[in-house]
Amino acid sequence: MARFDPRGKINRALLVGVPGYDFKQPEHSVGVPGDLPAVAHNLTGLERALRAGGIFAGDGITVARPGTVDEFDRHLDTAVDAAEGLLLLYFSGHGAVPSTGDELWLLLRRATIVAGTESVFRGAVPWKSVLTVLSRAKAERVVVILDCCYAGNASAAWDALGTAQRQRTSLLMSVQANNRIDAGAGGAPTPFTAQLVRLLEEGEVGFDDLADRLRAHMSAHHTTLREPPEPWEPQSRSATSGADVLLAAPPVQPGPPPTQTPPLPPPVPFAEPNGTGGRQSSPQSGGSAGGLRPPDRRPGWLLPLTGRRRLAAFIGVPAALVGLVTTCLSVLDGDGAPCKPPLELRLLTDPDLEPTLRKAAEAYLTSNANRTGDGCRGSGITVYSAGAAATVAAFNRQSDPWQRPTGDDNNPQRDIGPQPDIWIPASFASVDRARLTSAERTYVTLEADPEPFAYSPVVLAVPQNLAAEPAAERVGSLAALTEAIRNRDATAEVRRTDPENTDAGLLATIGLYGGGAGGQGAASSEHGVAQAGPPSRTGAELLCTLPDDGAVDKRTTALVPEFLLKTAVGCASATRTGRMAEYPVDVPGLSPTFVRARWRGADRDKAARDGAVERFRTWLTGEGGKAAPGSAPSGGLAVFAQDGFRSGSGGHRPLGGTDFGALADPGLLPGPALPASMTEALKRYREANGPGRVLFLLDSSGSMGGLWEGPGGAPGIIVQSLAGLGGQDEYGVWGVAADAGSPRPYGEVLSFGKHERDQAQRTVAASAQVKDLEANPYQALVAALDFMAQRGTDFHRPQLIVYITDDEDNNRLTEDGRLNGLLASARAGKVPVVMASLDSGGCDKGKPDAAISEASGGRCLDTKGDLVARLRDEVARTGTGDEG
Repeated sequence: MARFDPRGKINRALLVGVPGYDFKQPEHSVGVPGDLPAVAHNLTGLERALRAGGIFAGDGITVARPGTVDEFDRHLDTAVDAAEGLLLLYFSGHGAVPSTGDELWLLLRRATIVAGTESVFRGAVPWKSVLTVLSRAKAERVVVILDCCYAGNASAAWDALGTAQRQRTSLLMSVQANNRIDAGAGGAPTPFTAQLVRLLEEGEVGFDDLADRLRAHMSAHHTTLREPPEPWEPQSRSATSGADVLLAAPPVQPGPPPTQTPPLPPPVPFAEPNGTGGRQSSPQSGGSAGGLRPPDRRPGWLLPLTGRRRLAAFIGVPAALVGLVTTCLSVLDGDGAPCKPPLELRLLTDPDLEPTLRKAAEAYLTSNANRTGDGCRGSGITVYSAGAAATVAAFNRQSDPWQRPTGDDNNPQRDIGPQPDIWIPASFASVDRARLTSAERTYVTLEADPEPFAYSPVVLAVPQNLAAEPAAERVGSLAALTEAIRNRDATAEVRRTDPENTDAGLLATIGLYGGGAGGQGAASSEHGVAQAGPPSRTGAELLCTLPDDGAVDKRTTALVPEFLLKTAVGCASATRTGRMAEYPVDVPGLSPTFVRARWRGADRDKAARDGAVERFRTWLTGEGGKAAPGSAPSGGLAVFAQDGFRSGSGGHRPLGGTDFGALADPGLLPGPALPASMTEALKRYREANGPGRVLFLLDSSGSMGGLWEGPGGAPGIIVQSLAGLGGQDEYGVWGVAADAGSPRPYGEVLSFGKHERDQAQRTVAASAQVKDLEANPYQALVAALDFMAQRGTDFHRPQLIVYITDDEDNNRLTEDGRLNGLLASARAGKVPVVMASLDSGGCDKGKPDAAISEASGGRCLDTKGDLVARLRDEVARTGTGDEG
């Protein structure tokens, strides 16, 4: 697996701990529950482990016990400004979440709690602000470790980071969201940090391995303080670059081992679970709840009778406060009495709908509809999104690995997120597409409302200078409307979003293809919306990137949901081109639908979960979305009204105003798509240009030895990329390494031709081998371009060359001025070359990889981004996938 090695760089570790607090209950009514003496041992043990770990120099570790927010900020700013390689931030102390939200706060020494309808934490740092400061660090990698209660609540803010920050930031959380944990007896480190220190001192370890081993140990030996007890399951978010981060690599000591620090006491033994469960996975795409194991799926665990009594006796506090004296703070109700952590619901939705549903979930959390009789919050809701086509496929045929991941090739928990309690697709038809109609075994049942609760037509968002003035001319067939736009400006363009990623993109594709026959009609339609590079993933992304070029913005019409004309404006500059909606009558509309997802075996808290889902459904949909004519929408529909949606039934009247370029009454609007129409359009889109040809070049030279093993290693990256190729595509793999006198600069790993994907993946995994030879990338690329040229120049058939390398032999590309000749060949060959560099700087401006990709019309990918996922997307756009 690719790994970032920070040794030899300027690295900084900031270890923040709060073992004692100035204001404590019961002496201070606004105080925290108590001191945390174990935290002092955390700081001592972790500093020792990191100093011996070979990553941080003598002045590279700072231990801080800040009393105020200003003091914390100064320490953090200093570390952020100094680190150039690895920046590591560790926090241990009280963690808290307000009674009306899920945001994590880190309580410092002088922290106080003002209880009320919404708790206020003085002298505390909001986790979101910590991430904001870390985002300006110049360090190549950032690692954060949180040992506090509610640590898992930090994941939502990480998921909301920009792509560039997620690519380099890894987050390790001591416990799952909304759970409190035991601080230990005080004479030793907390249970989590004790095991963290052990693992760091054992030898070389990276972030991903550390997270996996911590999760396995803690879930097998400890439970949280939730009632009933749950397995204690640390959570993690790995940087999406695809490269692990080395955290410890102690030098080998010759001779007899040195005197060791006495080992830490073993953890208190807990009863073994009634069943082994499965390994926790931490998805990289998706939204804000990736990696949370559904709390109702694990078998029951036993909490030892001595657990809490031992803690209370050590600290010497009244029994009533025992549940609060941990490395955390429980949520408080209006009277200051403790509330139990609310039941967490997981809501999966379409990427276009995610921003609105996040707003709705936040409104629900603070509403009276989510209050229990004693004033506490009834449930929490984690909203996340995933590609629409992948989500449908996962529900339809991948419910088994979604519930129990079996490998890296087919892992919906990683690629989509945790199994949801609620699914809200953007099209009613997607529900039927997702249901399994064959006799195959399924682990999920989808229970959909009988009709959508909201609606938004897919419209042409036309620049005002190109839009028709009379309302009657703003309604018609898609072909007629686009022809009229091009008649007004011959340079006018039309763009559509990725049909694989959103239902809106696929609905637009139905209209684009119209009555065209077979792949030829699809190919012609795709030519009409062609653009440089891949299509935008969401409508908001499309509308927000157009203003980057004023001329393009003024001539480009976007096929997007109507509501985005209102909501997708916050990212644009003041000079953005205004847009008007035109309404194609042959493009089906968005029809968001509430779906309850039930998973086999998920019945431990069935009644409570059903009740929480039903309360949210009633609030969100207004009992099916039917409001009295003329009445203002309430509950969740009020949020959808603010964002420009229409009613889900009847004539689809606007729920709110239409002062954002929309027509209040464009006439009879199209209904939802038919499932068969969506399936057929997706198939035709994938086959639009015919089967593809992909040639992989795999650097097999000796320097690749450390980047070879595992799913993130070079062969593993190719294996994962093959998921985008189908039985009609042609592809092969060359291993690039050869003796100086060899007649060709590569060896064949997988012959070029059509393959059964499973067999091809096995062949690559078994046959790809590192050789004690150098690679000659120049000769290999010249041979690849010649090889693809011999396959023909049918421009209706997509072709691609992919070169995966560590760039160690790039001098062979530039010696004797040969790079210019290679660039000329790449331009003439018209075969895109994707240079996939396992070096974080491989695609920097001026580097050979960047020049070759640009000359050929391909992409340059390196580990500053999510290399694996982006390469998989590039290959999928060339191949036909499962529909080939």
